[in-house]
Amino acid sequence: MRIVLACDKFKGSLTAAEVCAALERGLVAERPDAVVERVPVADGGDGTLVAALEAGYERVPVTVTGPTGEPVDTAYARSGDLAVVEMADASGLSRLPGGLEPLTASPVGTGELMAAAVDAGCTTIVLGVGGSSSTDGGAGLVVGLGGRVLDADGAPVPLGGAGLEQAASLDLTAVRARLDGVTVTVASDVDNPLLGPRGAAAVYGPQKGATPDDVRRLDAALAGWADLVAAETGRDLRDAPGAGAAGGTGFAAIAVLGADLRPGIETMLELAGFEERVAGADLVVTGEGSLDAQSLHGKAPVGVASAAARHGVGVVAVCGVSSLSDADLATAGIRRAWALSSLEPDPARSMADASVLLERLGAEVARSLP
Repeated sequence: MRIVLACDKFKGSLTAAEVCAALERGLVAERPDAVVERVPVADGGDGTLVAALEAGYERVPVTVTGPTGEPVDTAYARSGDLAVVEMADASGLSRLPGGLEPLTASPVGTGELMAAAVDAGCTTIVLGVGGSSSTDGGAGLVVGLGGRVLDADGAPVPLGGAGLEQAASLDLTAVRARLDGVTVTVASDVDNPLLGPRGAAAVYGPQKGATPDDVRRLDAALAGWADLVAAETGRDLRDAPGAGAAGGTGFAAIAVLGADLRPGIETMLELAGFEERVAGADLVVTGEGSLDAQSLHGKAPVGVASAAARHGVGVVAVCGVSSLSDADLATAGIRRAWALSSLEPDPARSMADASVLLERLGAEVARSLP
């Protein structure tokens, strides 16, 4: 029997690779005849870099500017002329040393990371944008790639969303030269526009520490930024689906970099060669920390189940906790789900002992097999 393990991280407990490893230990202990293949996955957020490395990509270390100016040691993953860049690792919430900074956090380091990959000869960039710490419309990304956002006196404006209040002009000369012949794809499941009640500031700003006054201030600053970009590029994409992704980084990616936006899990499964690896398998085990209503809208387990279904391979899931009914699971293409909460109802203990508990779930999955 050949079993493919294609799990996302259990946030706060285990990486995707650790989840798959724990499951494999439990499976083979119960079914030593099973051939198990691990394909850790991600949906474009944190864990994207690790998933690419697990798929065989080379790790290329780079030191970049963190979201509030401090140096950050990060990396991109490379295979040939393709680079995978994870925004969360370079400019994400985990990179804020002093807590949330809704007005000043910037993704400049993500732009620097992309620039390093391009300058090293990569001509295709896949950018995973989940987990961002900023709300600056992607202005920092543009600056990291060599762009200049200037005030009325011709001086660079401060990084961060609030700095855009001073923006009066935009110089993309260096960005255009650097990205000539380069294709950029953004892995994101967000369809929000840049501005307004469904925009980057209103929907995601509060998660990054923005007060109601901050949200109004950021939304106005983003509108001014959109005007500058439209004047410089001749395209006004502020209302495009996905422009609001990652604090508006999606906007800069499509409007300035000419990027395509693709569903995160589809992009990452393609990079991992999942279609080829699942063909002929007897079972796929997928999962993530929480299986809930959000999982049904573009998250990793549903993406894995959809891809497996194209090859006629059945899918089961493991998770920390599940709020989905059997009917929900069936609609998603998942036959059954096992949850750590069934073994350890205390969330803190479940998270602390996730590896051991997943081994036990792996054994339970094995015992359910014919």
